[in-house]
Amino acid sequence: MKATENSSWKTVSEIDLIYRTKVKSADRPKITSSKSAYAILMDCWDPDKIEFIEQFKVLLLNQANKVLGVYQASSGGIAGTVVDIRLLFASALKANAVGIIISHNHPSGKTVPSEADKAITRKIRTAGELLDIKLLDHLIVTGEKYYSFVDEGAL
Repeated sequence: MKATENSSWKTVSEIDLIYRTKVKSADRPKITSSKSAYAILMDCWDPDKIEFIEQFKVLLLNQANKVLGVYQASSGGIAGTVVDIRLLFASALKANAVGIIISHNHPSGKTVPSEADKAITRKIRTAGELLDIKLLDHLIVTGEKYYSFVDEGAL
């Protein structure tokens, strides 16, 4: 097949997969329970927004359950936010994560999961299975308490 004048390899974008960190492995916090995940998430959550708008964040974890980073997947309105699962897993793949803990806040202060919360959890778990990235938990958080899908037997 002969290349045409406009189909040169030079017009194709180069993709480079890298992960840079300035945090030593020994200095990364380790997730040992939903309580430790909640504590780390609260350190990352803007206290001025937790009761104002709904946000969705992801803890990216290595094989030893140490936190590689926190990805804010979306920020929405008072009653909801939309999560692009492709971008969520793009961040997990780029960080070389083997596990994730997803979380979102309920500005209402109630931690009971909605049907939409349950549906997105199932969808993310299924997508993760295809990529060998385990969904370890889903936390619904407020400034004072949290709901863990794992602790409640819902995952």
